[in-house]
Amino acid sequence: MSQADSCIFCDAVKDPADDEKHFVLHRGAHNFVILNLYPYISGHLMIAPYAHLGELDASPKEATDEMMDLAKRCQTVLREAYSPQGFNVGMNLGRAAGAGIADHLHLHIMPRWAGDTNFMTSVGETRVLPEDLPTTYRKLLAKF
Repeated sequence: MSQADSCIFCDAVKDPADDEKHFVLHRGAHNFVILNLYPYISGHLMIAPYAHLGELDASPKEATDEMMDLAKRCQTVLREAYSPQGFNVGMNLGRAAGAGIADHLHLHIMPRWAGDTNFMTSVGETRVLPEDLPTTYRKLLAKF
């Protein structure tokens, strides 16, 4: 990444004093947990490594191991905060696979309920959220 380039993930974790501003919920040794600024559903989290890497197979084992441990922790936190009926967990690797930020690997984890409105993004280009990001942040931060 050149100095002219900017990465939303790298920028979000530059200063721990800005964690609330950037909705960073947790910092691990190799990864951090952050709210998605454009969530598909309330509680939509992302886990990203501090290293600016775009490929899963280029990531160090320590980082991917911790990423999975954090995914499990996120599932527990989301279950406690929202009582979902299920979860979506996944990655979009590369623009062709749907990655909005293709140059910095990240794992999505979202709580889901039968009949939720997640389909609206696909069919109506509309997102329906029952709570704003600061409310979600405060609710989940207390659980980390």
